[in-house]
Amino acid sequence: MASQSKKDKNTDISTLTSEELKRIDALSYENARDELIEVVKKLESGGLNLQDSLHQWEIGQALAKRAQFLLDQVREKLEEAQQNQASAGANAGTQIESVDPKL
Repeated sequence: MASQSKKDKNTDISTLTSEELKRIDALSYENARDELIEVVKKLESGGLNLQDSLHQWEIGQALAKRAQFLLDQVREKLEEAQQNQASAGANAGTQIESVDPKL
């Protein structure tokens, strides 16, 4: 039980500032993806101390989360549009127009 609460405390520790998080939350998908690529390059190249590596890792996680969030939004919009299109297609030709008997 004590190890669980210690683990919970450790997962709450972050090296990201609120300003960094706000900046990441404002990024477009393309910018988040490009920055994530740069973070991965920094981590793969090595040479960072432990603290800097941890910071870059957390930036990468935040960037990946932002990109996934934006992709999920687009996916939802596409699915909604497809459902609307399918619904419209199912109703096509079922509308009755009033006909003027004088014609």
